[in-house]
Amino acid sequence: MRTTIVVREYARLTSSALSEITLDRAHIPDSAFEWLCGENQRIRRSGAALVHVEDRRWLRLDNYVGVIETPCGTRIEILPKTVDNGDSSNAARSLLRRMLSACLDLPARESAPTDIQAFDAPLTEWVMRQFLQALDAVVKRGLRFDYHRVQEERRFLRGRLDASRQLRQPPGRGHFFQVEHDVFDANRPENRLLCSALDRVCAWTHDPGNWRLSHELASYLAGVPRSSNFKNDFRGWGANRLLAHYKSVRPWCTLILGEQTPLTMLGSWEGPSLLFPMEKIFESYVEVCLRKVLPRDTVLKTQASSRYLCSHNDEEWFQLKPDFLVKRGKTTWVLDAKWKLLDQSTGGPREKYGLNQADFYQMLAYGQRYLPSAGTMLLIYPMTSRFNASLPSFSYSDHLQLRVVPFDLETGSFVDMEEVFGC
Repeated sequence: MRTTIVVREYARLTSSALSEITLDRAHIPDSAFEWLCGENQRIRRSGAALVHVEDRRWLRLDNYVGVIETPCGTRIEILPKTVDNGDSSNAARSLLRRMLSACLDLPARESAPTDIQAFDAPLTEWVMRQFLQALDAVVKRGLRFDYHRVQEERRFLRGRLDASRQLRQPPGRGHFFQVEHDVFDANRPENRLLCSALDRVCAWTHDPGNWRLSHELASYLAGVPRSSNFKNDFRGWGANRLLAHYKSVRPWCTLILGEQTPLTMLGSWEGPSLLFPMEKIFESYVEVCLRKVLPRDTVLKTQASSRYLCSHNDEEWFQLKPDFLVKRGKTTWVLDAKWKLLDQSTGGPREKYGLNQADFYQMLAYGQRYLPSAGTMLLIYPMTSRFNASLPSFSYSDHLQLRVVPFDLETGSFVDMEEVFGC
């Protein structure tokens, strides 16, 4: 029996009985509890923590969002934690879909708010629906066929006789012909990957609409070979104009096959689990939105890595990588995005709005090396009802300033943009 549990980032899960279940506290079966502990132990070797074990009865989720499905059939949907959403799982789910749509650079018709709101289902079903719709559009436009060389043994001549292979045949097989010829079919890397992803969707989906469409497409694509090496086939994915209509389906294909998913459950259980680090989604979302609103004469560079913190024995040590560098004319700004909820009403010396001292040290290093020591830097946080206006500027010196600004997740821009960039 399948059980769906909806929580949000940093929620606490327990196998004990609870008097009240909220987005921050939920009950899960003992089997799901033990499986999460085992998966956490397995993936921690790579440096990622799925959950934090507080004691024998409680687990605290990390800042990943998405869906986990355990072997016992327990599906845990983890949503973004924002104050304005309160206990509304629909609002948090819609926000996550909107951000993922922007990060995956989807066509406008797929990322429109009406379409997102209309499909109220867990994240994986939504991802599979987007893949199926994109694949359906590719099939209607027509699969890309290509020629490839085939070497085979036949009882009749077809194509060119391979004389060297023919002469090496053992006695008694002279009536077989070793031939090679070209075949024009759909056996291309792109089609093999799409069919492999479609097979997974057929096995995973529980939504009636997704099930029906996936099996219709599977019957149509039954003759296309499946991919035996995802990595090599993704490397061979073409980018010419004849494959332009394949562009919209590739992001969903890579998600389902695990090529772009930051963290997926790939142990002995291969359930439909997709997990994303929320700070990476926020950073990518800010980048996409900035590229849309910044003036054309502005250059936005992500993950700049040309500066180091110090030098030692003629070697550069400790590379500095700010999230964004914005250049317009002779002026440069350093921007860093942080997925953390601030409270502008707690500006005393103790609470400090909820800001992290380590982030300020980091921005000081960026300012010293990238500006250098003169200019404006920005720390970008999500805008909520408790943080809806820029904080007063923080001064490192008379010439180096740091501004903490809220980013509106609905409109895709932050306040005071005109004042900061002059646009």
